[in-house]
Amino acid sequence: MKNRNIELKNQHTQDASNEVGGAQDIFYSPSSSSPLLTIIRGEGIYLWDDQGNKYIDASSGPATCNIGHSNPAVLNAMQAQAQKLTFSFPSTARNLPNIYLAKQLAELAGEGFERALFVSGGSEAVDMAIKFCRQYRYAKGEKSRNKLISCVPSYHGMTVGALAVCGDPIFADVFGSMISMSRKIPAMKRSLRPANQSEEQYALHCAQHLETEILEAGKESVLAFIIEPVGGSSSGANAPPETYFNEIRRICSKYGVFLIYDEVMSGVGRTGEFLASHLWPNARPDITVLAKGLGAGYAHLGAMLAPAALVDELSALTGFNYAHTYNASPLSCAVGSAVLNEVTGNKLVENARVMGLYLRKALIELQRKSTVIGEIRGRGLLLGIELVASKTYQKQFQSQVDPLERFKLLARDEGLLIYGRRSNGGAFGDPILIAPPLNITRDEIDILVQRLEKTVNAFESEQNSN
Repeated sequence: MKNRNIELKNQHTQDASNEVGGAQDIFYSPSSSSPLLTIIRGEGIYLWDDQGNKYIDASSGPATCNIGHSNPAVLNAMQAQAQKLTFSFPSTARNLPNIYLAKQLAELAGEGFERALFVSGGSEAVDMAIKFCRQYRYAKGEKSRNKLISCVPSYHGMTVGALAVCGDPIFADVFGSMISMSRKIPAMKRSLRPANQSEEQYALHCAQHLETEILEAGKESVLAFIIEPVGGSSSGANAPPETYFNEIRRICSKYGVFLIYDEVMSGVGRTGEFLASHLWPNARPDITVLAKGLGAGYAHLGAMLAPAALVDELSALTGFNYAHTYNASPLSCAVGSAVLNEVTGNKLVENARVMGLYLRKALIELQRKSTVIGEIRGRGLLLGIELVASKTYQKQFQSQVDPLERFKLLARDEGLLIYGRRSNGGAFGDPILIAPPLNITRDEIDILVQRLEKTVNAFESEQNSN
């Protein structure tokens, strides 16, 4: 497939310069974008390009296609709903798919998540969560609470509001003069734990950054703290332990700060629990944000989950009257219900837990044999591999080098499509996501790992020859 990559790169340049219209990627920087395939078909964990090449979708796109491609039950539900009703605006009329999905999702999410507000995706859902917290405090007369805190590294979306809480300096450089950026604290990364601290001591130490930041900002001015329970590509599936989340829950409660869990990637079963927060009963958030796996690549769908007590109180005070055109779309909600039926009916949460352990074990064995794999991170089927210039010294790649793009191209040559992008200029490492669909089998994981091992070996050989 190597010659095919060169052809695609040339085709990309020609398309951008000679044709009207063009694919979405012509907006992206050619210097940082891999030559792109043209995908024409998907089935299960596999995708095919227009040349007939077959690939394993090793990252479910950007950890989105949780139930695989071309699921018949979801496609049938989509067609059935499209023949009945495709649009209904929530401030004008109710629709049944919205009502049904809200009940279904709330029951799966459990106590404290009785209300669901549906939007078009993760960025919108993060925006809505921030606006909900602000509207509630404003309605309660706490108008000074307008500051947000988030982690570095982190990622929360690409709307202007979501960019404000993303933990990558590049966004602050471009947009910081236009919007109020959140205050930042260091994310807890196990690889940075001092040798003289236990994991519990280190977790408490890292959580203390939050309390310090609240006090420095002014405890009466902080609105919310937003965090990914398991990170995405910006942190390579960074997964702090229960002690950390218990402590940040305690701190947020102490100062009246809303705790928002961004489970856009980690939610809907990917970590081996329906919500990652189900792992920590004493650290439940005030607000949870979902997307990707909820629509699973079949519909534009995200959600903000909130307690009935908060929603009903705010509704009586001022209401939460913010909407986008496709909020609670009957077509998207019907698809979301069908996706959840597949997740529950086929026990995909349980499969993510079991297959996640199996995949992690295989990745650790690959790490043992390789000189370019540092830490293995994550939970369930949301796993990250850290690429390093030297495992012995945990040496990172230089800032002018982008190892992720090269690794992804080598993986493609082996029939793997892998998601990952360089964040923070590589300051926090260069992780890739291994997050296959939740319905992957043991045999399919074996094939995935075999191809990944060939990719690692090719990448390692290139690094040794440089």
